[in-house]
Amino acid sequence: MQQKTQINIGKLVGEHVEFAETEIATIYLINEKPLFARNDDLIFPTLGSDDVVNFLPRIVVNMGAVPHVCNGADIMAPGVVDIADTFEKDSFVVVVDEQHKKPLAVGIALYGSEEMKTLKHGKIIKNVHYVGDKLWHMLRKL
Repeated sequence: MQQKTQINIGKLVGEHVEFAETEIATIYLINEKPLFARNDDLIFPTLGSDDVVNFLPRIVVNMGAVPHVCNGADIMAPGVVDIADTFEKDSFVVVVDEQHKKPLAVGIALYGSEEMKTLKHGKIIKNVHYVGDKLWHMLRKL
């Protein structure tokens, strides 16, 4: 990590916030947990802590989609077996596998959940962070 800056805002919201500037992204640590990252203009939840992904709407994909998602592919409608929650277009969602329910990726919904349920083909989630990407490897070291 190149630069680490601490900001203690405990008096304001009772949380300790740090951020680390890296070549990959700016990582935001809240109470020492890497909850968010910023890459370019997008701030997104990370897979570095269950504290965030447990609160995101879930999309369940079949096991055939897993290797593709973990290589950074966007999520296609045929690979989805369940849309577990209700959400709007442009919401962050967590993608989990059908067998173990493990988080595989964080993505942005290209459709709201109700419309998404009607789709049989095409891209429905833009993959922004996934198991095995450079950020994921960096977060494992924290």
